[in-house]
Amino acid sequence: MKGINIDPEECKGCRLCVESCPKGCIQISSNINKIGYQYAEFRGGNCTACGICYYVCPELGTITVYEEDKEAVNNE
Repeated sequence: MKGINIDPEECKGCRLCVESCPKGCIQISSNINKIGYQYAEFRGGNCTACGICYYVCPELGTITVYEEDKEAVNNE
């Protein structure tokens, strides 16, 4: 399944990924991370793994995009 992973401890809640996702697959959590920010979280849906969220995120390494099934990638 295509999708993304967002590291909640790296996210500063800028909402750029939320606003840029063409499929609306990202939302801001009501929870707060260790550095005091409400962080973005993947909510599933029709993610196409387009990578827009990855490119607009100012925090390098916070978002990982999976274009293939995570299990298939791990088994290679």
